This record gives sequence, structure tokens and C-alpha cells, in this order.
Amino acid sequence: MLGIMASQISGHLSRSVNCLVVAGGGSGAGGHYSGGGGAGGYRTNASLSLSGSFTVTVGAGGATATGNGTNGNKGSNSVLSTITSTGGGGGGGFVKNGLTGGSGGGGGSNLGQTGGAGNQGGFSPSEGSNGGIGNNAGGGGGGGATAVGSANVSDVGLGGTGTANSISGASVTYAVGGTGRSDVGGGSAGGANTGTGGSGAGTSGGTSTAGGSGVVFISYSTSYPDLTSIGGGLTYTKTTSGGNTIYKFTAGTGTVTL
Repeated sequence: MLGIMASQISGHLSRSVNCLVVAGGGSGAGGHYSGGGGAGGYRTNASLSLSGSFTVTVGAGGATATGNGTNGNKGSNSVLSTITSTGGGGGGGFVKNGLTGGSGGGGGSNLGQTGGAGNQGGFSPSEGSNGGIGNNAGGGGGGGATAVGSANVSDVGLGGTGTANSISGASVTYAVGGTGRSDVGGGSAGGANTGTGGSGAGTSGGTSTAGGSGVVFISYSTSYPDLTSIGGGLTYTKTTSGGNTIYKFTAGTGTVTL
């Protein structure tokens, strides 16, 4: 009985956890010569102190954009207790600048349109990079977690590189910038739960691809008990790896209690 009571009590004490919080990526711009979407903000903490109840929110990716000169849409923020990661900026449409975000969207083509600024939250270390500049060849790539998006070369503006993280028990790359396009076919949507930016449309009047949704991870020693409760609005999985219990939240928002 004493062991059960101790476990129940310890479940409500504060504990130090390793976490990863990635926001939703921005979508690429619509139409031709369009910038790629910026990656969602990428933030980690290897010793975050959690206690009692706290909020978890998984940011959605920015929705698609249609039509020439239409900017992409910003991704939504992800939240874990006191940590917020900022949604990625949408790509810039033709003759428009990229939008700011966790990472900035790539600039649209023609007049040297600038990429959007990254690290909108003003965090240190930075949550993301600037979008690439647009040029006469086409839209720039969206910024990624670790690098600025590239200017357009040979019909493609490459998105900035993301960051590999093994909190899940396997190495996965998160927060890659979306692809800027010229007046040729579009690219792929950002992967679910990666915070990757969407691609520009690349064809006159065309529709861009959406940004990838974000993700929130909590990892701690299996010597601690499981979380006491998880709000019904959250979608999640629980696994174990390397002596750690790992909660991966993939959609929604809600309250979590230790």
C-alpha cells in the first residue's frame, strides 16, 4: 500500500523532462514564381521542469494558397507549458515578400523580393532561419531550422535545412523549409508532424501545397510514473526507448497532468 501511495504522490511532483516542440510549417505561395513556406519554429529543452497541470498544443500547418500573387498561409504555434514555438511564415507570391514566422517564407519572384524573417519569437537559441530571396528565375526557398532558404536556381529555390533529433528513439529530421518554384509544376506538401514548409504552386493560377503539422514530444525516465491524465482534445502515442517513456503529441490541444 505504501508503494502505491508513493507512486501516486510522486506522479504529481515536478519532474525534469527532455522535450521537443515544433510548430506547423507555413504553406507555399499560390500561382507562378512563388516562394516556399517557412518551417515551423524548432525548440528543445533537455531539462524542462514540469509540475501539476500544463497545456500542450500541436500547431497545424498553413493551408494551401491559390492564384497568382497570393501569399502562403502561416502555420500555427505549438506549445508545451512555458515553451512556445512559432508557426512558419507563408511563402511570398509573385512580386511579394515572404512572411515572418518561426522560419520565414521565401520571397516571390521578379524584383528581388525578400524572404520573411525567422525566429519571430526572438528566442535564444534561434527557433528558425530567414526565407530565401526571390529573383527573376523564381521564388526563394523557405527558411529551415538551421539554414536560410536558397534563391531560385534552375526553377527551384531550395528550402533551408532542418534539424535531426532522436527524442523518439530514432533520428528524424524536423523543420525543413519549403521549395520555391518558377513557372513550372509544384512540389510536395510538408510532411505531417515534421513542421516542414509547403512548396510554392509554380504554375499560373495554381495552388500551393500545405505546410506540415507540428509535433510535441515529452521524454523522461521510466522510473517516473505515467502521466496522470491527458485531455481528450489531444492525439498522442506512448512508447518506451532507451530507458525513457516517450509521449508524442500529434494533433489538438488540451491539458496534461503529471
